[in-house]
Amino acid sequence: MTQHDSDAGYDDEEDAPEWVDQVMATVAAEVRRRRKELRMSAQDLADACAELGHLIPRNVIANMESGRRANLPLVDVMVLAKALNTAPICLIYPVGYIDDVQQLPLQDPTDTWTALAWFTGEDRELGADDDMLRNFRDHHAAQEDVTAAQQGEIRARLEVDHPSGTVSKAEALRAQARYTQQAERAKRDLRTIRAFIREDGGTPPVLWPDLAAEVDTDPDTNPTEENDL
Repeated sequence: MTQHDSDAGYDDEEDAPEWVDQVMATVAAEVRRRRKELRMSAQDLADACAELGHLIPRNVIANMESGRRANLPLVDVMVLAKALNTAPICLIYPVGYIDDVQQLPLQDPTDTWTALAWFTGEDRELGADDDMLRNFRDHHAAQEDVTAAQQGEIRARLEVDHPSGTVSKAEALRAQARYTQQAERAKRDLRTIRAFIREDGGTPPVLWPDLAAEVDTDPDTNPTEENDL
């Protein structure tokens, strides 16, 4: 069921609160909606937050949901989201439950999905300043490509060694070779991405030992020399 503007704490454009109040009202409304969906009382939610190591008393939760709380710290949003078994971003931009949000002050409202993509960095039109985020995203994708190719290679090798009858040995050998090439290409991509990360002053993600031994054999690789991404 779509949550309308009035449900988020503001009724119309004439009496709409300031942007900060709108953000808080949206989070409060989504906390209330999610809590009720999970059949949790305010005390249940307070207890769940306490179990996570961050105390948010029942009366504070009640004041937040009713709009009487004057502030909403980010740490509270993080713990409330975990206690409600959702992501913090889903409390701030509840896609599917509210149609439009004001992304920033002085901006016209935009659809919630677009605002969420901006907040999480999924919007690829951010410019050069998000290079590190882009590199980490590409690193994750390349690492998944390596895993998928290696798993395919193992399956093809098993088919070569122990034919099932559904695939010929020649087909299995071709598949094995194809997966091997895909794995090597993904490893080259990883090596290049990790070099870019280091060049920008970052630390690449940790790889499992066998893959790290192959990919990080030359940590001083110049990414401009391996630009086949």
